[in-house]
Amino acid sequence: MRQKTVIRWMCFVAVVCVALTAGAQKPKKDETVKPMAGPRATALAVTTLNVSANGDAARVGKVQIGREMVVAGRSGEWLKVYANTDIAEMQDDRDEPMVGEDSTPPPISGWVRAKGIVVEDTANGDQIVMGTAANEEALASDPRGPVNAAAAARLLYRRVMEMFPNSPLAPEAAWRSADIQWQIEKSDNATLASNRERDPSLRPEMKDSELKKVIKQYPRTRWAALAAFDLIDAKLCGQWEGRTECPAKESDVYLKYAEDYPDGPRTARALYEAAYRLAVLTNMYQGENNEGKSRDAHQRASEIAARLRTRFADSEYSWRAGSLVYKLDQGVPVYGIDLN
Repeated sequence: MRQKTVIRWMCFVAVVCVALTAGAQKPKKDETVKPMAGPRATALAVTTLNVSANGDAARVGKVQIGREMVVAGRSGEWLKVYANTDIAEMQDDRDEPMVGEDSTPPPISGWVRAKGIVVEDTANGDQIVMGTAANEEALASDPRGPVNAAAAARLLYRRVMEMFPNSPLAPEAAWRSADIQWQIEKSDNATLASNRERDPSLRPEMKDSELKKVIKQYPRTRWAALAAFDLIDAKLCGQWEGRTECPAKESDVYLKYAEDYPDGPRTARALYEAAYRLAVLTNMYQGENNEGKSRDAHQRASEIAARLRTRFADSEYSWRAGSLVYKLDQGVPVYGIDLN
């Protein structure tokens, strides 16, 4: 009897273990999963990954700037880590793979020197990673900077929000990471002929999930306002082709943005963009001999310029809008050719 009881107990334990293992194999969508138990870390410079804690040991590969790592052990100046590969990072924002497809490679393991590595428990780690990200972002705008500086900056910003979610820098890091991704994709699409299509729906679709996530996580904040301004790009005509519906629709888009974010860091620019399109419409309607609509567009542009002078007097967009209206008042074309 005792032997049967022991056997039954062992069978029960085995079934529970199998069930727990099966449940752990399929994490929920959007759930962040560490490759192994341990604190997260990231590299501030390209770091060599060795098979053992020895500088003369065989090299497994290199960990690029901003790559995610998990520290599994320590030995003197060395850290045992599991590091995500470039492919794994790039697939984070892609569409879900087809059913049954295992397209994400497992993390690679090895030993790295601790210098230049920031771990979750590093003092002021959030500021250090954020500063390195900002430096990489600055290098990305320098023609002499490394070609992968923008990608490195984006990864480092992601590390700030993932490794230090409670840091006051996390919202700024989330916005900057999303913005860099958007700007890279926007630049890539600019080389495509389809990007010049007048109808926005005919242009390449851009991934907007990160920007929308910023708006959702930090509603009614400056970061949400910045993200929402980026998203306007997807609503603009590729080319106006001399058609009034494009600047008319776009001016409404910018005015709606200014209504939603009246005190945002991009509000003055949005108002200027709306005023510019109304100034363009003034000239377009003149070309169509539609004086009524031309006067209305002129009046609306003047009202926006006055609004900018009142609320954003020190902004260059206020001055620029005033210049547009002055030209309209003087009969100088903003759009087209002066035939007088």
